[in-house]
Amino acid sequence: MNAAEPKSPANNESLTMRIKKKIPKPSAKRPPLYFIGYRGTAPGFDELTTWYNREYGGPLTIQPEAGAPESWQANHGPWSAHVVMPLPATHTADIMKNLAWEHDQMGAIAPTLMPNRDMPDLVLFAARLARGLTLLTQGTAYDVTTQAYVNPSDWQNRTMTSFLADDHVAIVHDDQTKPDHIWCHTMGLSKFGLDEIETFYGKGLPESAAKDLLTESATELLRVGQSPKVGTAFRLPLLGRTIRIVNYRTAAPTGRMIGFRELQG
Repeated sequence: MNAAEPKSPANNESLTMRIKKKIPKPSAKRPPLYFIGYRGTAPGFDELTTWYNREYGGPLTIQPEAGAPESWQANHGPWSAHVVMPLPATHTADIMKNLAWEHDQMGAIAPTLMPNRDMPDLVLFAARLARGLTLLTQGTAYDVTTQAYVNPSDWQNRTMTSFLADDHVAIVHDDQTKPDHIWCHTMGLSKFGLDEIETFYGKGLPESAAKDLLTESATELLRVGQSPKVGTAFRLPLLGRTIRIVNYRTAAPTGRMIGFRELQG
């Protein structure tokens, strides 16, 4: 997975983060976007600020919580995220058992609540912070939604105006759900407050067509900022196709129930 950068300055729900009342609180509907695994001492917020401003121009401002120096509110322009480095061991024991790393410390980055149309920039801001903390600790970022691990060499820096859905939304192929069909679906749109999308295709057919369909559809839904209702049709100019939403259902491919909207066209 590669992390794109903001266009402007675009199960873990039980995790709680202590913050002051005046600081925007992460929404209960938006779990942490990234966990950061590392060893040793976490970088100070002054170190992260220096790195971020050198990489992206800044200004990044960080406000630590009074009495809780491990809990920060990070801001760049209108974008805001909550960082806890490290998380208390009482919060991480069960989570660490399920993660494929050997780090003994873990932090988290969670977004604040914003309208869906603003989520791409906010997700990009969180990716910037995750990249910085991964590089500064020589640790590993874990994308909570796509379940991808990102080591320091895996991050790809992008320009201020770049946003690629592929950087934040994974395409998954599952040949076990139906006897004669492949279930192809996204994992990552829920970061942006949207339902995931899915399609089915016959076994033996090339998977590239389904991947292109979901990738272009995800890009369009991120542009619109909302999940279309069943029966809604929309145009994908790059594919020269009109796509229709034909069904809505819930499923739990990763253990957490999420919504899926099926595409045909």
